Amino acid sequence: MLGGVVDDVRVNDRLTIPAAELAWRFSRSSGPGGQGVNTTDSRVELSWDLAGSALLPPMLKERAAERLGARLVQGVLTVTASEHRSQLRNREAAAARLAGLVASAIAAPPRVRRATRPSKGSVERRIAEKKRRGETKRNRRSYPD
Repeated sequence: MLGGVVDDVRVNDRLTIPAAELAWRFSRSSGPGGQGVNTTDSRVELSWDLAGSALLPPMLKERAAERLGARLVQGVLTVTASEHRSQLRNREAAAARLAGLVASAIAAPPRVRRATRPSKGSVERRIAEKKRRGETKRNRRSYPD
């Protein structure tokens, strides 16, 4: 961000989407803004052509396309922001939203969980506690004389 205007979008430490690959559209926003909402183009749409970008290596591009499949329209990822009254804050919000989406889309898959069995001692303790609890409840019962 330079002088209050969003330039490049920083996704993570190693990846920054250059401003040349971003497309901005502005329109009138519904919501807060009073009388100004009728005259100010504060709603922001930020688009990035994932499929046409040479920024990502093929493997990451494939992973991102797979994870963002429902959000992509002909390979283009679009985010909107209209929650703020000013266009500048909406531009910042849209850039942050795009960065978050791309970061989560290209993140490495989580490690596979290896199934483990509970230890013999923990099983015995659990069953002993269940028996104690049942005995406590059984002692609360009242039997007719």
